[in-house]
Amino acid sequence: MKYTTQFLLSAMAAEQFPAPDSVRNAPEIAFLGRSNVGKSSLLNALAGEKAAKVSSTPGRTRAINFFALLDERQRAKLVFADLPGYGYAKISKSISAEWPKFIEPYLADRETLGLCVCLVDSNVPPQDRDRQLIDWMRHMGRAFVVVATKVDRLSGNERTRNLAALKKGLGTDDILPISAKTGTGIGALWARIEALNSAQ
Repeated sequence: MKYTTQFLLSAMAAEQFPAPDSVRNAPEIAFLGRSNVGKSSLLNALAGEKAAKVSSTPGRTRAINFFALLDERQRAKLVFADLPGYGYAKISKSISAEWPKFIEPYLADRETLGLCVCLVDSNVPPQDRDRQLIDWMRHMGRAFVVVATKVDRLSGNERTRNLAALKKGLGTDDILPISAKTGTGIGALWARIEALNSAQ
């Protein structure tokens, strides 16, 4: 299905999150990962338009940005939530200190959160912070999918080797290789997302 994207709001506190009934209780998909892993680029590739701002400066996203995906009747069918990146050292400590106040409540308590898309860079070895995030998702019982971004930068052998290392290091056999640039894996990820609507 073809959607149009509507920016809803930027939230830096739990009370600023969109009211579920304002978007017809549409299931939300959260995009999480380290800074500069490609969250905004992936969101735009899925939406088919430049909904999220892409910055070459890591750590530029400092709020949870919510986007509604509207059907042909302009009804919200899905909501994308673009979360701030983590693990970028140059972000001020004051901003980092603020993150748990609105990010952890969102991930732990948000009733409309249907799927967490955990992004890892296929060009980078497994990171402790990524493993911690995945372990936390399992502990909280959240549905999640791990996507390995930027696979267009790897040769066939490198891709096979790096994905195997990520699966071992992150403790999961389910990793979708993705390239926002070439479109690799976008259809497979959409299938996971669309399953949320069919399950309702």
